[in-house]
Amino acid sequence: MNEGRLNEAVSLFLDDLDHPLRAEIELLRRELLAANNELTENIKWNAPNYEYAGADRITMRINPPRKLQLIFHCGAKVKEQPSERLISDPTGLLDWKDKLRAVATFNERAEIEEQRTALKTLVNDWITAALNL
Repeated sequence: MNEGRLNEAVSLFLDDLDHPLRAEIELLRRELLAANNELTENIKWNAPNYEYAGADRITMRINPPRKLQLIFHCGAKVKEQPSERLISDPTGLLDWKDKLRAVATFNERAEIEEQRTALKTLVNDWITAALNL
């Protein structure tokens, strides 16, 4: 699934880490890239990062190595907080840090596999909403 879209620099970065959740990281990488064909992958903040139209939107938090998190954000620059959260999350997967930043946490492969459909929806809803800021 989307092997050709995996960024080689990200793969090499991960090779050097010897991360205990490497298989889960690889699964998340593939799920994110499969969710939206316009996402591109790079390394930012010492982790896999996903851009849409040149803007950072999702960053994987891989340390500490006991769990994996996807940080849904609107880039590094501070933005004025809207009156409501950027998207609705009927799945309950997101832990909101503020109205423009949320975190999805995965402790094991089964959680990622169970949340595939929800994750795809969240990724695309996030991208659409962030474009309209």
